Amino acid sequence: MKTSYILAAAALSFLAAAGAHAETYQGVQAPVSAVSRADVEAEAARTASAPNQNVVRGSRGAEPFKAVANSEAVYVQAVATANAPDQNVSSGSRVNSRVISTMPNRAGTLQQAQKEVAPVAK
Repeated sequence: MKTSYILAAAALSFLAAAGAHAETYQGVQAPVSAVSRADVEAEAARTASAPNQNVVRGSRGAEPFKAVANSEAVYVQAVATANAPDQNVSSGSRVNSRVISTMPNRAGTLQQAQKEVAPVAK
């Protein structure tokens, strides 16, 4: 029975301590805004009537693409890469192996041949 009194007294002392540290109510704070109520209402009306406002970006297909590289330079680089000798051979295909180029660069050979041959007039 003494234990229950001791527990009850401890619980009451904790409640009293918690009540002593309670915050005071300051009332409703005045709103601070740089925009007038009419401007906020007009912006809300514009936003609510905007088309596709709940559509995630990219969900209606790809966005328009604008290239930043020169297409001719990209084409020349692609041709040079496609005609590179031993492009599909890697040194990791066998243990302790080295890649030794055995093929000439076809694009370089074709360009050299075109330079050597004079253009034929039609």
